[in-house]
Amino acid sequence: MPSTIPTAASGNGWLPKAAAFWRRANAGHGASDKYVTAALFLIPGLALFTLFVMLPMIEAGYYSFFNWNGYGTPTDFVGLRNYEQLIGQKIFHSALWNNVLVIAVSLLVQLPLAMTMALIVAEKMPGSYLFRTIFFLPYILAEIAAGLIWKFIYDGENGLIAAIFGWFGAQAPFLLASREWAFSAILVVLVWKYFGWHMMIFIAGIQNISEEVVEAARMDGATRRQINWYVKIPLLLPTIRLSVFFSVLGSLQLFDLIIPLTGGGPANSSHSVVSYLYYFGMGRMRIGYGSAVGVILFILCVVFAFTYRRTLMRHD
Repeated sequence: MPSTIPTAASGNGWLPKAAAFWRRANAGHGASDKYVTAALFLIPGLALFTLFVMLPMIEAGYYSFFNWNGYGTPTDFVGLRNYEQLIGQKIFHSALWNNVLVIAVSLLVQLPLAMTMALIVAEKMPGSYLFRTIFFLPYILAEIAAGLIWKFIYDGENGLIAAIFGWFGAQAPFLLASREWAFSAILVVLVWKYFGWHMMIFIAGIQNISEEVVEAARMDGATRRQINWYVKIPLLLPTIRLSVFFSVLGSLQLFDLIIPLTGGGPANSSHSVVSYLYYFGMGRMRIGYGSAVGVILFILCVVFAFTYRRTLMRHD
């Protein structure tokens, strides 16, 4: 005797009809659920970005039109005078040039060194992980701590450089007290501090290269140097562009290493734009003037970031 209970298999059963009704009722809800989920994750980030980035920059732009010491409400409106003083300030020109030197050294010394070391230690060989750790450790070290360590190394009286020169019976130079050598000494610390981070980025890119591609080049008779130059480096171009992006933005914001090493001296010769802002704006209670420096730096960073991403990174 046939069963009279409706089943999923029966053509006129209630279960297929209910399932079809449910699909029609919820059609399009998947897309809306995705937007809701995205909004839930974006709102906290946008709130923090607005509170700690956009609002301070808007306030800095407003304060830059005033002669203000940071106390009370700014009332002494000076228009573009702070920007005029900034453009005519030779120390600011020197600080801006120092940032250009940092960018040049980062791109021409730091990144090639990081790439070379990445190609070496990315290979599976004994001790490779140890060397990766050793090269990456300076990046983990706080900038202030790294600056204090190198300040002792550069000390021409009691530091490591004094001991090295003492072995040869020579008088050690005081590099950080020399206008000609102070910023060069900072650049050495900069390369030492950050090349390990870029090395790890390149190692991650190398590990993402298919082993089949490398093996095919090896079977065709390519040497290790040819594999690196004609196979790995071309495939690493997106990673290299990303590393250049981080390097330039980081160079424009250089600050923490300068404070413990030279404090911008001697004779204000080793300032970066950010340390110039700190000493000549905040340190001298000229908040309006410092805000003008901050606005210029913000414009430089934003213009570079948008131009670089729209041109060199548009396909990455």
